[in-house]
Amino acid sequence: MTISRRLLAKLFFRLFLGLFLLLPSVAAAQIFPAKPIKLIVPFPAGGPNDIIARVVGQRMSELAGQPVLIDNRGGQGGVLGTDAVAKSAPDGYTIAISSAGALAISPSMEKVAYDTLNDLTPVTLVATVPEMLVVAANLPAKDIGELIALAKAQPGKLNFASSGPGSLPHLAGELFKLTASIDIVHVPYRGAAPAVNDLLGQQVQMTFLDLPVLLPQVKAGALKPIAIGSAERAPTAPDVPTTKEAGFPDLRIENWYGMVAPKGTPKEIVTALHDLATKAMADPAVKEKLAAQGATLIGDEPEHFRAFIADETAKWAKVIKDAGVETAK
Repeated sequence: MTISRRLLAKLFFRLFLGLFLLLPSVAAAQIFPAKPIKLIVPFPAGGPNDIIARVVGQRMSELAGQPVLIDNRGGQGGVLGTDAVAKSAPDGYTIAISSAGALAISPSMEKVAYDTLNDLTPVTLVATVPEMLVVAANLPAKDIGELIALAKAQPGKLNFASSGPGSLPHLAGELFKLTASIDIVHVPYRGAAPAVNDLLGQQVQMTFLDLPVLLPQVKAGALKPIAIGSAERAPTAPDVPTTKEAGFPDLRIENWYGMVAPKGTPKEIVTALHDLATKAMADPAVKEKLAAQGATLIGDEPEHFRAFIADETAKWAKVIKDAGVETAK
């Protein structure tokens, strides 16, 4: 069987056209980045999300030879800044390092303008930060067993503070209630700082918050550490047991921060961003700075990060449903 000249000409034309259409994206990836990258942090300056983004972004800038400009856009628990990325041009020049709350929890708690896995492109999971369970200094409980016994002896009398309704600390408390079969009352605050202040003032009895937020008060003896939600003990708090060690392996609670780009960002650009971010995270100085903040750097592949977001979304959606958490949908 022979191929006619006409058919052969068509095949060559299609091959040439395909290569021609591919050239712009390949060329763009080869020179990326050719201008400054805007890195949106969907929280105010000074918090864990901001610190992680600034340390990683600075090293990315040095590696890329282009500025990585931090753009703090706080509001609605990270939703507003994350939505700004979803609505940006898919060229790799506007990205975000966003949190578990904005990417995996808020879409189940309230009506948001984006669908995480449909409107955003996962680049890499940047870091995880364990949540620490602490209690007020006057509470007569020094471990998780004593805390649960105290809560069961006084159902509905103990309060747990959070940084806001639908936040990870809120859902951590709800998961604690479900796992330990206890009745404790949620007291939401507008951020971690006022929650910690009232805990220090003994107006509430306990909270789950990011380890770095609580560590200064724990080291000062102003708050009593009960457990941390990571798989292993934290180097910055080696004497605090994990929830698994305490007999509650299902009480695994870590905050996390991941890099995302707009939907439709070319695969070659996503790969370039991923390579820049993971090379930055591999730098010993970056590791040291963020380890001091209680963060563990990850740097996984985009496909793995996508699956991770899906798993986390399902996990917290189940907690919201099982705990009967009121949503704004």
